[in-house]
Amino acid sequence: MAVARDVQVIHVCFLDFTDYSSQTASHTEADIRLSRNLANPPSMTKYDAYVICTSPRSGSTLLCRLLAATSVAGNPASYFHRPSVDEWAAKLGVAPEEAATEREVLKAGFRAAVLKGSNGTGIFGLRLQAHSFGFFREKLAVLYPEELSDTERFRRAFGATLFVHLTRPDKIEQAVSYLKAQQTGLWHMAPDGTELERLAPHKEPSYDSNEIQACAETMAVYDDDWNHWFASEGIEPVCITYDDLSADPLEILRYLLDCLGIDRAAADGIEPSVKKLADSTNQDWVARYRSEQVSI
Repeated sequence: MAVARDVQVIHVCFLDFTDYSSQTASHTEADIRLSRNLANPPSMTKYDAYVICTSPRSGSTLLCRLLAATSVAGNPASYFHRPSVDEWAAKLGVAPEEAATEREVLKAGFRAAVLKGSNGTGIFGLRLQAHSFGFFREKLAVLYPEELSDTERFRRAFGATLFVHLTRPDKIEQAVSYLKAQQTGLWHMAPDGTELERLAPHKEPSYDSNEIQACAETMAVYDDDWNHWFASEGIEPVCITYDDLSADPLEILRYLLDCLGIDRAAADGIEPSVKKLADSTNQDWVARYRSEQVSI
């Protein structure tokens, strides 16, 4: 019965643009909250939502899977990953009418994301990558043009929101991880060796110091961009590093549950479902790059 109810909510809230096109921004907020409340039971958490603010190869897939595995902390994912409203709609299962305006499509997309990212738990989880965050902010402003700050727009869209900044301090290791994944096509693997995400056929990785340097610089810029945005919005995020997450994933999970006001016992019995891909190739590339920099 729960599945049928969710389908009915999606049909009414996402596809009937005529009913919503003339409503004010305040009604937009109410519509999104209504979708969440119909789909999810009441929550005793301090927050309605959380956003994992990060960059590639920082451990966010592991963290998202840990949070989802609790069954009480939403279903965080990159619901607004690429800078394309059409792609957002397609991936979220939104089929707008031909005459629908961008704002109407965004309303439907955000409602769909809240349903998927809450998954019946009463709290919405979202992962945002730095490379597409600017586009996301632009579209959030389209949805809530009357608000003066991004923070207020997040509140209007998702309720009280906790921001989590997940970073990888060692930019050379992060760059090597990213470039190796790009070249081999393998991005994530389960502990038993099953491939979780492959984006291209396998190809042997090839070392390139210039690519590593450029990628490391880009990753550093991503961190700076997040920090500048936090400062400009007066946000004090919960800060987590890849190193801490990798060393003790369950303790980091318990810490985040504490921050969200959720019983940390929800982490009991959970096993990490993502395997670390770093191997001797990663180690060799990092050591080679650093030795080359020393000799320059």
